Amino acid sequence: MTAQLHAQDLQRQHLMADIAHELRTPLTVMQGQLEGLLDGVYPRDDARLNEVLDHTRLLARLVEDLRTLAHAESGTLGLRKEPTDLGVLVHDAVAALASEAAARNLVIRVEDRDELPLVDVDPVRIREVLMNLLSNALRHSGSGGSVAITTEARREAIVVSVADTGAGITPEMLPRIFDRFYKGPASHGSGLGLTIARNLVVAHGGEISAESRVGEGTTVTFTVPREAA
Repeated sequence: MTAQLHAQDLQRQHLMADIAHELRTPLTVMQGQLEGLLDGVYPRDDARLNEVLDHTRLLARLVEDLRTLAHAESGTLGLRKEPTDLGVLVHDAVAALASEAAARNLVIRVEDRDELPLVDVDPVRIREVLMNLLSNALRHSGSGGSVAITTEARREAIVVSVADTGAGITPEMLPRIFDRFYKGPASHGSGLGLTIARNLVVAHGGEISAESRVGEGTTVTFTVPREAA
């Protein structure tokens, strides 16, 4: 018990250090920009104010991600389950990211292998999982590439896979991509997206995993238990 308490205390200390590090960057940038505006170093125009506003949005998103993660890891995340068609959620998520895909010269393909039954899930949270995985796939796919999202109904679960044509992940990095605040060399995010996706899937009783080959792309797959709605 003593060893377990010590390990938990170290984990909390590392978490606080990671949070402080992630919050420090946008706050430091915002402080520098605002001081520059007040001192007359930067012109007080809409372009400069929009830069500050972008950093406040980044900070707000980071705080919201941390709140979601804290509830998920403590087991206090409330799920509002209802009969849901995962196929509809998939197409909604793809439509929401269509403009981003077009701007990056990427194509998103939806491959519906089966007619999916209704399942009891929290549609807001599962849509968040889909958006995280699709956004991540788009960011790591080069111009002219593609992202494929596949749905399949199996005996005990609905399986959803998101595959990209990016550079792939090395075998050394792959086991860590769901770790909190872990970011690869080419990542510009907070390092929380995949961690939150994993916790939301687990909260629904599902599983999530990733496969990747360097130079060929990455596929992230998650399951949702197939329960009658």
